[in-house]
Amino acid sequence: MRAVRGFRRLSWRGAATVTAVTALTCLAAGSPASGSPTRLAGAPHPRLLQAPALPGAQPISGNDRVYTADQDSNTVTVIDPKTNTVLGTIPLGAVRMDTNADMLGPMYNGEIDVHGLGFSRNGRYLDVIDVTTNAVQVIDTATNKVIRTIYVGRAPHEGFFAPDGKTIWVAVRGQDYVAVIDWKTGQVIHKIYTEPGPSKVVFSPNGKLAYVNHLRALVLDVIDVKTRKIIDRVPIPAAAGGSSDEAISPDGREVWLGMPTNGKSVAVVNTKTHRVEAVFNSGPRTNHPNFVTVGGVNYAYLSVGDLNQTLVYRRSGTGRPPVLVKRIPTCCGPHGIWPSPDNTRIYVALQYSDGLDVINTKTMKVIKTLHIGQSPMALVYVARSSAGSTTGLSHQGLGMRNEYLPVKVEGATGKATVQVRALPGIDEVILIGWKLPASTPFTLYAARGNTTTQLLSTTTSASGGIGEALAYTDIFANHYNRFFIRSP
Repeated sequence: MRAVRGFRRLSWRGAATVTAVTALTCLAAGSPASGSPTRLAGAPHPRLLQAPALPGAQPISGNDRVYTADQDSNTVTVIDPKTNTVLGTIPLGAVRMDTNADMLGPMYNGEIDVHGLGFSRNGRYLDVIDVTTNAVQVIDTATNKVIRTIYVGRAPHEGFFAPDGKTIWVAVRGQDYVAVIDWKTGQVIHKIYTEPGPSKVVFSPNGKLAYVNHLRALVLDVIDVKTRKIIDRVPIPAAAGGSSDEAISPDGREVWLGMPTNGKSVAVVNTKTHRVEAVFNSGPRTNHPNFVTVGGVNYAYLSVGDLNQTLVYRRSGTGRPPVLVKRIPTCCGPHGIWPSPDNTRIYVALQYSDGLDVINTKTMKVIKTLHIGQSPMALVYVARSSAGSTTGLSHQGLGMRNEYLPVKVEGATGKATVQVRALPGIDEVILIGWKLPASTPFTLYAARGNTTTQLLSTTTSASGGIGEALAYTDIFANHYNRFFIRSP
């Protein structure tokens, strides 16, 4: 990156492209016992395996798609992983704060805060979760069209197709249950009540069990898929904190839980014993885990938002903590993460730079960075056996100005940054801080020459963090080039 008028401007390493990510992990199609791939039920291609997959999956194909859920532009970005090309976006609502669309008015009828992603095992359908408008939308991956919209309870977070493809299981985080949806009829046919704040649902490779993590409870629920009943509750150590994201390893042996609420940790649950076998410090705002196998070695990748790093761990498989083998620099705010079916690539959504990193899993290096929709959150790789289409794709959210900028902390210890993102007619300012004094009020100012403007006031958490405090104003038009925070 290079400095421009005090700003740190992103330097994209590749042409514009698109991706999608989600902390949900899909079902591995191979047999954990044999390690050999098996045919997916209903799949037209005998070697069609969804990532994360066991070794032996088909190579990256131009039929495949990477999708990202873009929260600010309210889009799904569509990417061709064979060429690393952004094909366009699927608009599901107006761009955040677009006054021309009357987004904040009583007549607005689009979706807001496109956030979660999942897909059917045969690659035909994608499900999208809209957090603020409580919607579950099903997209036909062959036509890029929304074919069904179902509304559930307050603040759903993530959802995924069940192994049989007939239902979608959605974690309704604001109302403490998992909604089981018959997506073809558009009806919620069952509610599985859980501990507070269910965040995601992942299924075991054999499809018999579902695992639900929780943002506001120290527990991992284990559900029998056939009976839809909770059969076990795995206690999570208090030191780990609540979990926003989770993934199950393709061999089905471990569930990894990302714990952003305490600012730094990951818990690893043994699925045979249903006990936590490791808790370790991975860094502030740990987001999504996912898995690859390279050269016979099993690795876990973690996106760590406040470090601007993707971490690579060697899984121990013995109850001992995983071993950190690589820190991969990214910019900025790594979030969703997903591998290709053949485990040669892993894709990371960059929330604060509206980008996507493509990582070579053999060298553990970023080989391409794509410019995608605004504020990408979830990301998934969908393997498909038939040709895709660009029909109906738009440019909404693509090519917009975005700066990730330093902030001076006055009169206190700690660090802070801001992201300034151009939206239609206004700029969005996101303040992020860490290692600041705990439970302390701070005010953010923007400056140019002798002109200073107060943008927002917020209070740090008990751990001294500031997570995404927002303001909306004209930053670029007023040529502000310095930012600082101070406590009153």
